[in-house]
Amino acid sequence: MKRFGGMFSREFICLTALTLTLSGCGGNTPHPDSSPLQGEPISSQWSEPDTGEETGEKTVEAATEADTDLSDHLSDNTSFSPTSEEPAKPRITLLMVGDILLHTPVEKSALREDGSYSYDAIFADTKEMISAADLALVNQEVIIGGKELGISGYPAFNAPYEIGDDLVEAGFDVICHATNHALDKGKSGVVNCLNFWEENYPDIQILGLHDSPDDELYIYEKDGMKIAFLNYTYSTNGVALPEDMPFAVDMMNQKKVTADIQYAESVADFTIVCPHWGTEYRLTPDSYQEKWTKLFMENGVDLVLGTHPHVIEPIELRTDEEGHSMLVYYSLGNFVNWTSSSGDGISNRMVGGMAHITLGRDSDENVIISDYGITALVCHLTDGQDGVTVKPLSAYNEELAAENRIKSQDPNFSYAYCVDLCDQVWGELWD
Repeated sequence: MKRFGGMFSREFICLTALTLTLSGCGGNTPHPDSSPLQGEPISSQWSEPDTGEETGEKTVEAATEADTDLSDHLSDNTSFSPTSEEPAKPRITLLMVGDILLHTPVEKSALREDGSYSYDAIFADTKEMISAADLALVNQEVIIGGKELGISGYPAFNAPYEIGDDLVEAGFDVICHATNHALDKGKSGVVNCLNFWEENYPDIQILGLHDSPDDELYIYEKDGMKIAFLNYTYSTNGVALPEDMPFAVDMMNQKKVTADIQYAESVADFTIVCPHWGTEYRLTPDSYQEKWTKLFMENGVDLVLGTHPHVIEPIELRTDEEGHSMLVYYSLGNFVNWTSSSGDGISNRMVGGMAHITLGRDSDENVIISDYGITALVCHLTDGQDGVTVKPLSAYNEELAAENRIKSQDPNFSYAYCVDLCDQVWGELWD
C-alpha cells in the first residue's frame, strides 16, 4: 500500500522564529467572549492529575521560512534548458491526522440497510490529500473488534471491520492503535483487530498493539532514509492488560519507552513517536506532556505526533544546546467525532489538524525536516445516511457551518469560530 511522490506546501529553505502566545485554559472561569477558548476545560478521569502547573500564558515557537533566490544554489556552470533536469533530491512526505472517534451517531450514519457499514463519506473530501503522501498515519481511537463483539460508542467503543477497509481505501498506510480505548473489548478486541489487519491487509503497518512480544520495530525506508515509528498510550482506562498478553498494548512506561527510543536511534536515521497523552479538551500542553517531551528530546527523538485531547494543541520546534531539533505536534485533535455533550467549548472538538512533514538530507547527509505545516480540518455533521464528513477548513464557509448539527449542541459554532481557533492555537502556520 506504499505510494511514492506527493507534494505539499512551500519548500523550506531557511528558518526564522515566530512566537505565538496562547491563552491558558485552566481554571473554572469562562472566557469573557465567544472565542474558541471559551468554556471550562473538562479533564479526562483517566488522565494523570495536572497538579502544581501554572495556568496563564504560554509561548510556543513555530517555524516559518523565507524564500531564497534559486541562483544561490547553482554553480557557475549550471544552466537550464528544456533537455536538462536537476536530479531529484531524496525526500519522504509524511502525513498524519488525529482521532477516528466513532460515537454512536457516526456509526448510524455509516450503517446500511443490509447491516453492513460504509465510512467512505467521511473521507470523501480528504482522500486525495491522504493518498498523496509517501506515508499517511492515522490515530484509530477505537478498537476494531468486529460485529461479533457488538458495535458500540462511548464509553466502551467497538467498531466494525469496515472502518479498517475504508481507512485503507482512503490511503492510510500506518494505523496507530495505542489509545486509552484499546482494551474496551478486552483481549478479544485486540485479537480480533490484529487478525483483521493480518488477514486482510498484511502490508498495512499497525503500531501500538501486539500479539507477540517479539514484534519488530517498524522502520520505513525510502531513498536510503530509514524512519522508525513508535506509538504509546498513557492509559487503558483502568482495564488491565491480559495476563497472558502483557505486551498487547504499548504503554508509556519510562523504562520501556527510553529503551525503545535508544534502539530506534541505533538502527534508523530518524525517530518518530506518536504518544496518546495530555488532558482532554485542553488547548495547551499539560505538565504530563511537558515531562514526556523533555524525555523524548533527551533521547534523540526527531518528531512527535500527539493525540488524545480531542482538540488541537500547538506545534513547537525545540532545539537543545547541542543543536538537535525536535518538532512536536502536541495534539492533532479529532478527525471525526459526534459527541453527545453540549455547551460552550464543544465546537473546539470539531476542528482537527492534518500534519504534513517533508524529510530530506542536509549537507552532512543527516535526515532532517525540510518542510512542515498543518492543514485545518472541520467535521461536518448532518442527519441521515452518510451525513458525517470531514472537510478542509479552506473549503468550508458560513453557509455550511450553519447547517452543521453541532450548532444545536454549541450555538457558538461557526466558520469564523473555527478560523479563530486555528489562529489562536497555530498562528500563521496553518493552511
